[in-house]
Amino acid sequence: MPIPGTPSRAELVEHLVRTRIAGDVATPRENNLSHYRELANGNRHYWLGLELGDRWSDEQDVLAVMAERVGVNDDPGYRYGQDTIDPDLTVDALERMAARLRKAAEGGQRVLFATGHPGGLLHVHHETARALRAAGCEIVVIPDGLQTDEGYVMQFADVAVLEHGATLWHTHSPEPMRAILRGLEGAGRPLPDLVVADHGWAGCAGQLGIDSVGYADSNDPALFLGESEGTLQVAVPLDDHVLSPRYYDPMTAYLLEQAGLKES
Repeated sequence: MPIPGTPSRAELVEHLVRTRIAGDVATPRENNLSHYRELANGNRHYWLGLELGDRWSDEQDVLAVMAERVGVNDDPGYRYGQDTIDPDLTVDALERMAARLRKAAEGGQRVLFATGHPGGLLHVHHETARALRAAGCEIVVIPDGLQTDEGYVMQFADVAVLEHGATLWHTHSPEPMRAILRGLEGAGRPLPDLVVADHGWAGCAGQLGIDSVGYADSNDPALFLGESEGTLQVAVPLDDHVLSPRYYDPMTAYLLEQAGLKES
């Protein structure tokens, strides 16, 4: 069960490992390396809305960044078995994200939330949106009637998601975020000052010059490459769909406290 209240850093690290949000995660090594290879080979599905050009055409360069920023095994000869996310790197990134959230709160900024992983991260984003609204931020309401080839772009609990067949969909595509930003411009409304998201939602916003922070798994290297190049402000490494979404609650509590947004 999730630990109650707001954990200390040490307690959060232990919790992340125990729930496999970090530490020995469920994503196998061979899946990670397959995704790094696909990205390096120019498969845009794995670019998550970023324009990487030919800068990451060497799979070993991608692995090196992932070892540094995520904590996967740095041995290119390790091809099969368990892979890892360093929980201290997760918490370090949460603290960087918290600093950007604090800036948004202090400036009363417009913030857009979105997720391609509603089964795992919807509540994390919702709680963060609720805290920022209470601090004086405008939580961006997306235009009605948006859709992509995959489905409709909707908003539930302040979080933009992809809906298809009355079901919230898992998606890596940048197209839903692109539809939102085009819709805002078409309606003469200002773009967000900050996007808090994951997958292609975060990558697309960052590529278009909007401050973007997000969450990413060890098999989704693009956001970490984007952070290394400065296109994204923060990419938080974690397993983005663990056994229970409640396992993320202590992480969210820690994030909000670090940002000065936790209710007393």
